[in-house]
Amino acid sequence: MSEYDVNQDASDKYSLRGRVFRKLRENILNGKYQKNDELREALIADELGVSRTPVREAFRQLELEGLIHIIPNKGAYVTGISTSDVADIYEIRSLLEGLCARWATEKITKEKIEQMEEVILLSEFHLAKEHYEQLIELDNRFHMQLYEACGSKILIHLLKDFHQYVQRQRQQTLSDKARSAAAVEEHKSIMEAIRDGNAELAEKLADEHICNAYRNMVKCGLSTKH
Repeated sequence: MSEYDVNQDASDKYSLRGRVFRKLRENILNGKYQKNDELREALIADELGVSRTPVREAFRQLELEGLIHIIPNKGAYVTGISTSDVADIYEIRSLLEGLCARWATEKITKEKIEQMEEVILLSEFHLAKEHYEQLIELDNRFHMQLYEACGSKILIHLLKDFHQYVQRQRQQTLSDKARSAAAVEEHKSIMEAIRDGNAELAEKLADEHICNAYRNMVKCGLSTKH
């Protein structure tokens, strides 16, 4: 479902707030809104074609996530994701993705294994062609398949949020040819461990995959600031 495909009626407050929240969060995380930028309630409401109420509600949710800071009687300002935040996210992700791979090994279906195999094959094809935009999309798809295979809605929610928080950094690191090639091989190894029923190895490889991605990001000096 896209940002603006809402299944419920547009008058439903929760759906409307969720739509506005997701759009604002995306714009903060992809760098459209920079750190310390003021988010103007009236302007955003006009841009999104909504009233101020869902924007105000979205602001409160964004503040709870630490992405903005609301100063009473003054306005809402972007906090964003700092270098320290990125380091924390990757360390937490490494542990959670390891757990996810372990649970996926125990619960994954034959159909989901086949879907992961297809993603690996497509990734190898696009890697050979140096199609980095497609590789980024396939990287997203692989991780979403892994998350969904673990069978825990709580873990899925946490991992999807962390994945979203560092999307800008992930896009940068996956544009590096050497890292893209390594990532595809790491995905393949994780998939094979899950397919073979080796939960311990799958957990270890998934943990290492996230650690490798972070180390590469630091090594290449890629930006973690907005």
